[in-house]
Amino acid sequence: IAYAEIHDDETATTAAAVLRRAVGWFSARGVTVNRVLSDNGGCYRSLVWRDTCAELQVKHVRTRPYRPQTNGKIERFHRTMASEWAFARHYRDERTRRSALPGWLHIYNHHRQHSAIGKVPPITRLTNLPGQYN
Repeated sequence: IAYAEIHDDETATTAAAVLRRAVGWFSARGVTVNRVLSDNGGCYRSLVWRDTCAELQVKHVRTRPYRPQTNGKIERFHRTMASEWAFARHYRDERTRRSALPGWLHIYNHHRQHSAIGKVPPITRLTNLPGQYN
C-alpha cells in the first residue's frame, strides 16, 4: 500500500514530520514500519531525520548513489502517479491537482489491480486490518 504527501520543500523538519505521519498511518492499518529507504538528500542526512528514526525505532537505509535499481519500486510508483494522477488529465490549477491526490491514493490502494501481486489491490495483502474479521 502507498502513502504520499505533497510539500513545497524538502527540509529535514518536513521529511521527519512526513515520516511520523506515515508511520502512524501504517500503524493504523496494522503495519509496523521497521525500516525506511531513502536517497541521500540532505534532509535524510540530518540530525533531525536521524533522531526521528531513532525515536520511532525505524532503521534508516540509504540507496546507493547512481544505482536507480535500488529504488526500483518507488521509481515505478512515481511513474504510475505521473501517468494515472498528476498528468492523467488537465487540472484547472495546482491546488486542484493536489486535492485529487488523496482520492487517487484510495483508488491505488483499494481498487486498482496490481499485476505484481496477482491482479488484486494492495490492501488485500494486509491480512490484519482492524475490524477485518468482525
